[in-house]
Amino acid sequence: MMAAARHPHWTEALPVPRGRLRLGELLAPVTWFRVGGAAEVLLRPADAGDLAAFLAALPAEVPVTVIGAASNLIVRDGGIAGVVVRLARGFGAITVEGDGIVAGAAALDAAVAEHAAAAGLAGLEFLCGIPGSIGGAVAMNAGAYGGDIAGCLEWADVVLRDGGTVRLTAADLRFAYRHAALPPGAVVVQARLRARPGEAALIAARMAEIRASREATQPVRARTGGSTFRNPPAGISAMKAWELIDAAGCRGLARGDALVSEKHCNFLINAGRASAADIEGLGEEVRRRVQAASGIVLDWEIRRIGTPAGRAGAGA
Repeated sequence: MMAAARHPHWTEALPVPRGRLRLGELLAPVTWFRVGGAAEVLLRPADAGDLAAFLAALPAEVPVTVIGAASNLIVRDGGIAGVVVRLARGFGAITVEGDGIVAGAAALDAAVAEHAAAAGLAGLEFLCGIPGSIGGAVAMNAGAYGGDIAGCLEWADVVLRDGGTVRLTAADLRFAYRHAALPPGAVVVQARLRARPGEAALIAARMAEIRASREATQPVRARTGGSTFRNPPAGISAMKAWELIDAAGCRGLARGDALVSEKHCNFLINAGRASAADIEGLGEEVRRRVQAASGIVLDWEIRRIGTPAGRAGAGA
């Protein structure tokens, strides 16, 4: 009897990068919540050229997911199918160029603010109050303390899903509140942020003020993911997300070891051994209670990716 034809799994014919490639690597250790399943394939490319070559050779049907510092992210317990790209070494350079900063996608927002301050450049102080990296900040138009990426981005270099590269301006990205119109599957690899000459003492004072405010009002030392829900548009509600959550009686609400922060109730916390399902489920309960109390539906700001435990993901 003839043996059945063997159909190799797509992971058996992966392109070979110059960077690191791992199968079945747990993602929980790299997320701020410390929860989540494994990446079917985890790629840490050596540089933008390595990433472009890998994506060009990867079959188009294989899904690609990009994560950065994983500070504003829930990876579900069933993990992520396809290729997960995490930018690290090779994407962290920060260079002062005249009236601006060129930063790799893996450069931490706070580090970019510090480099700008050291060079006497103002306008990027707000970045010291945003956890995460520049790539993610561009992808979601991150903002806080009176500033956002839309107000300072000059251009961003991206690698497209087919391996092509393109430089996009702020106009190309059509920024909106916590949104940038990146091409599907595109990976931000570098960006230039505009700044302006400023007085060192004033820049330092503003950054100190931002850091003190974060420390006083947010659970910065907890396993959290930053702001959980977006503030409703002004035409929908004059109340911020945290005010709606508080008014609905959700401050301190718990599901297992997942908690709504007592310090800032738009933050969820993993207080011990919470699962991704616990944290996401708690968030959905908060949304339900807010809608019941106010009629307003809160939109998630934290990205939730992957599949729940026990479900097969696409491409698995």
